[in-house]
Parts: sequence; structure tokens; C-alpha cells
Amino acid sequence: MNSYIKPAERTKKIKYAVRDIMLIVEKAASHGKEMLYLNIGDPIKSDFKTPRHIVEAACNAMKNGFTGYSPSSGIDEAIEAVKNEAGRKGIRNIQDIFISNGGSEAIEIALTSLVNPDENVLVPSPGYPLYTAVLTKLGAGINPYYLDEENDWQPDINDIKSKIDKNTRAIILINPNNPTGAVYTRETLTKIVDIALEHNLVIFSDEIYDKLVFDAEEHISTACISKEASVLTFGGLSKSYLSPGLRIGWCVVSGKEENLGDYYRAMQKLTRARLCANHPEQYAIKPALEGDQSHIKEANTKLKQRADITYQMLNTIPNISCVKPRGAFYAFPKIDVAVSDLKFVSDLIYETGVVVVHGGGFGQKQGTKHFRIVFLPEENVLREAYEKIGQFMTRYE
Repeated sequence: MNSYIKPAERTKKIKYAVRDIMLIVEKAASHGKEMLYLNIGDPIKSDFKTPRHIVEAACNAMKNGFTGYSPSSGIDEAIEAVKNEAGRKGIRNIQDIFISNGGSEAIEIALTSLVNPDENVLVPSPGYPLYTAVLTKLGAGINPYYLDEENDWQPDINDIKSKIDKNTRAIILINPNNPTGAVYTRETLTKIVDIALEHNLVIFSDEIYDKLVFDAEEHISTACISKEASVLTFGGLSKSYLSPGLRIGWCVVSGKEENLGDYYRAMQKLTRARLCANHPEQYAIKPALEGDQSHIKEANTKLKQRADITYQMLNTIPNISCVKPRGAFYAFPKIDVAVSDLKFVSDLIYETGVVVVHGGGFGQKQGTKHFRIVFLPEENVLREAYEKIGQFMTRYE
């Protein structure tokens, strides 16, 4: 009798480069190599701390007995705080809001409620691999559009237009961008909103890094461009509020009720099916959004310095070029090497202990090679890592 348990076919093509690279790291570390981790976007692993008033709010909620189920869409206090924050960002015509277990769950609920297997979604390339993983699981089409490296990694508008077909349902924007650190201009966003309106596309606007911007850059929320466009705005406490482990996110649905009503009610079915988001942690949302914001200025000061070090040091290394990051905490340098970017990153990890993620894990224009750097670590760690990358690159001169 055959006792082999066969996994579902849908799992075969699912990849998540940020975590998958750890298989290589574990092998290198087992040989005694000291590792410098520039691969995970977790600020708590470096010298950033969750603001005390956010921690206290979640702890107090548990002490006060809020450990049962909450309403499926979230507690009223949290919903109201997210709505007020959306208003401050200029978002109007809000039809629905729900609280989720991190931004990732909100994104998965939204995609699951929208896309059928014979339909496709425009996904940025490079972009965050969660989107392609979820679409692969759903058996839906991944329709990549390019970001323009020659234009500060802004979305390539002409490429977007050329990729739309009769089965395209949505376009995904990540702004500020992971993995490039780009911050999108109002001009770019306006053009994308116009395209979405013309083709009746839903815009997924991932704005989890919205407050982490440098060099006097302005973050513009996509939904504020038009109250007519169907926009899902995703946010959360993970990045701007330095609380990734709380797993609290949200989705703001805005646009015309007659266009969105059936869709957001379908999402409500899924939120009811999973019962609720983390209950006590929801009480951290209002203090985070409406309380002391001083940590944001402090975080941006540190991140700007680290972005500048990253940009300056990497661009002095032969066969590496790097567009200056404008927000978030990522850079996506290009490499001119004779091997694949996965082989490059694997060799870099084994030989230097510097852990980055290969660009192919995020998508990239054919014929180009990149890797992603997370510049959250302290400046001395970054300098040491970039010096090691420079020494490693001498083999490709």
C-alpha cells in the first residue's frame, strides 16, 4: 500500500524569496560563518523599538479581558481611527473598512474575493512576492508590468497600458515601494488612476510604508487622486509604527458604491469566515494613529542616513549601480556579473556572510540582474557589509 501523501498541485509554484533564501543562510551559518543580515524588513531586529504607547495599549487590552472574539470587521474604535486617518490622507467616498491579521491577510482576502482562475492582475516587477504567491495559490494569472529603473523606479505607464487585456481585473501599486525604495509622484499616480477608470480596474494601493519617506518626499495616497476610482488602500502597524509582530493591518475600500458594493460584501463573507483579527492588538490602532508620532521623525532620520550610506557606498563598487531610495528601507542595486543573481547571492552568503535576496525573487526586466538590500541595520553593520560586497565584487572586474 502506497503511504505517500501527495501535496496539492497549487503549492508547487509558490515561492517567497525573502524567506526561501534562509535555506542557504542556515547552511552557511552551520559552517561557522558570521552572518550580516540585510534580508528581512523587520525593524525590531535592528535598533528600532515599538513605541511604548502602542505596546501598552495592546497589553492593557489583554489585562482588561479583551481576549475573546471581536467583530469580524474589527472593533469600532479601530475602524473609526482608520477612517479618520484615511480622511487625513485625502481619501473620500469610503465604502468599507476591515481590520486584518497584518496587511498580508487583507491583501489575500481582497485578491481571493476578486479574481477567478481565468483572470489576471497587473503586478509590479520588481515587487513584493506576496502578491505572486497568493495569485499562484488562487490559480489566477500574474500579469507583470515593469518599474522603470531609469526613472527612479516609477511604474512604466506605457508598459502597463500594453499589458491590459479583457481578463485583467486589477493593478497593484506598492508605494513607497518594496523592493526599490521608490516613492511615486502625483503625475504617475494620476496616470494610473486614469487607466484604471478607463478599463474598470480595481487599484490595490499598498501603503504600509506611507510615513517612511526621506529628502522632503511627499507620500500621496492613490485614493485621494479620485473619489470615482475603485481603490483598496492597505495599511498597518508593521512598518511605519514599528510593530510587525502585532500582525495588525487594514483595508480601506473607496470609490462608487454601485461599482464596489458586491465586491466589498464578498470580502465581508471571508472576514466573517475567519472570525476576526487579533482582538487585543486592535486596541493599539487608535493610540498609534492618533497618539505620539515622534518615533516617525526619529526613524526617518536614521533611515535617511542609512539610505545615503547605501547609495554612496554601493555606487563606488565596480559593476554595481544603485538608484537612490526615497522611502521605506530597501534598495535594489543592479549588478553586471556573468552568473545568475541567485548564484551571485548564494556565493556572497557563503563567502562573506552578507545576506541579501536575489532580484529574481522580486521580478525584474529580462536581461537585468539585481539584489535587494534592507538597510535597517546600524551604520557600522552596513559599512562592514558593503565593504565585504566590494571585496567580493573584485572577482567580476
